[in-house]
Amino acid sequence: MTDINYILKVKDAKAMDIQKALEQAGIKVRSILGVFKEEEKAQEAK
Repeated sequence: MTDINYILKVKDAKAMDIQKALEQAGIKVRSILGVFKEEEKAQEAK
């Protein structure tokens, strides 16, 4: 079996929620690593 690395961008999700969702879809999760957290900017009034 080959390990494959993917990068995901998610909104309002915790690592455990992502792992559970993937495992429910039959995808084995080896690890989840949080790399970068960016805050969403508020919309500017025009």
